[in-house]
Amino acid sequence: MALLDIFAGAVLPIVAISAVGFLLGRGKSTDPGPLNTLVVYVLAPALVFHSLATSSFSGETIAKMALGGAAYVVGMVVVAEAVARLLGETEPRRSALVLSATFANCGNYGIPLSDFAFPDGGRAAAVLFLAVHSVMTYTVGVYVASRAGGGGGLAGVKRVFRIPLVWAVPAAFAARALDVLPPVDSTPMTTLQLVGDASIPVMLVILGIQLSRTDYGAALSGAVVPTALKMGVAPVVGVGIALAVGFPDPTVARVYVLETAMPAAVTPVILVGEFAGDLRIGGVSIPEYVSTVVLVSTLVSLPLLTGLIAVLQGGALV
Repeated sequence: MALLDIFAGAVLPIVAISAVGFLLGRGKSTDPGPLNTLVVYVLAPALVFHSLATSSFSGETIAKMALGGAAYVVGMVVVAEAVARLLGETEPRRSALVLSATFANCGNYGIPLSDFAFPDGGRAAAVLFLAVHSVMTYTVGVYVASRAGGGGGLAGVKRVFRIPLVWAVPAAFAARALDVLPPVDSTPMTTLQLVGDASIPVMLVILGIQLSRTDYGAALSGAVVPTALKMGVAPVVGVGIALAVGFPDPTVARVYVLETAMPAAVTPVILVGEFAGDLRIGGVSIPEYVSTVVLVSTLVSLPLLTGLIAVLQGGALV
């Protein structure tokens, strides 16, 4: 019954919205490029700013989640980069593998799943993880995606600081510290929430469009390694970091581990579409490659995450 509840509450909405994008891509040959730009520069920054501005966390929890979130991304980038080099992967596929293996679908999948698994504080902890992970995605992730598009080095760093979401996080904390935020139910904050909430379905529509254009025969074989890294290695890295950081709240620690075990994120599809969308390897575009990893890892995640939730609910990380 728990398995059916998880599917109906977290996975089915993802499948349903992505299916809309899939059918749109099949029927209308829709170009996802303008949607990519909309998410990167408008919708995602609004989502993270509003989440941070309206949430209440202790300074210790924020600091440890920031440390843990950054350590997870850096650790997985190092592991995935090493594996890609050992396998002889070259650019742009090497960077696509790193993106797919590192960045987790901790928003539209992770937040409802954390809420279901840990009703007492799970959603709030997941939102905080999402905020930290989003900053890493739009800094480290943008750099890696830019490298895939041939814009590594200083050019990639410069691109990072042109992404509005990088500035949305310090702006939200500054607004809270200075106590200049409008009331949560005010028109400005309600509008901001509306814009931010739109990012999740738009991302899923983009995913569906990319999947509709994917050569699955050519892309599936390449999805094995990043899926194994994301669903097998990433949770182990997450457990090690959680134990090392020592979260004061056991629920926050367990949600942190659960979030690191989420399948590959939709966001790298957006990033590679923005920075390396025209590049192809073996007849498969880089967005198609990443989209296939998202699909495969999401399907694989259902039984794996069900088992992980059972372990965490049983008292792990106390």
